[in-house]
Amino acid sequence: MRLSEVSFRYSRRGPWVLRDVELSLGPGTVAEVTGRNGAGKSTLLRLLAGIVPASRGSVTGRPAVVGYAPDVFPVDQPFTVSAYLAHLAGIRRVPRSSGTALAERLNATHLLGLPLGDLSKGSAQKIGLIQALLAPPGLLILDEPFAGLDEQTRAELPSIIGEVAAGGGAVVVSDHQNQLREFPGAVRWLVEGGAVSVQDGDRPRRAVIEVIVDAADAAEVEQKLRADGHVTRRVG
Repeated sequence: MRLSEVSFRYSRRGPWVLRDVELSLGPGTVAEVTGRNGAGKSTLLRLLAGIVPASRGSVTGRPAVVGYAPDVFPVDQPFTVSAYLAHLAGIRRVPRSSGTALAERLNATHLLGLPLGDLSKGSAQKIGLIQALLAPPGLLILDEPFAGLDEQTRAELPSIIGEVAAGGGAVVVSDHQNQLREFPGAVRWLVEGGAVSVQDGDRPRRAVIEVIVDAADAAEVEQKLRADGHVTRRVG
């Protein structure tokens, strides 16, 4: 799959979100998308998935089966979880049991009878992952997939990503929590200033800064730092 001189803006006179992006994505590639909030990471993922068309340039070689899990799963649909997954399984032409098997793997079987509108953010995130994986994807796009997940599912997701890549699928993940920073062989795409740069060699030099905050504010500060693309580690 290739993006050639791709630029994008949401309206004819609006600002350019991305400019002249050149990227290639081969079978088995795992790419982690990083960058500050508002840099255009989610827009890049939507372009890759084919949800929005490029304003300029071309996207070629997109696989026939694309699995896409958005950062916010749309729960305002008149389905129970099981009915929704069964409906998508029919569209994807895969057995209904595919959704059940994935629900078991992601510790989500207790959600199957619930209306989509009753799901918490973390539970909705699980269903978003399941629907993206119903059919073996040639391209898997995950936008902030670790947000709100329980520890068991967070630990399982890198294994699933590895299995998709091992089967020849390409995987692109936007993750401000840096859960894939140690994933073997992953490339890094930095979205910054409307451009996308590939960082698949030595990582840039980093500095460690100690920040001391009130314990009550720690979670909020850590979330803001991660949203800006920084790696954090809580101590004490």
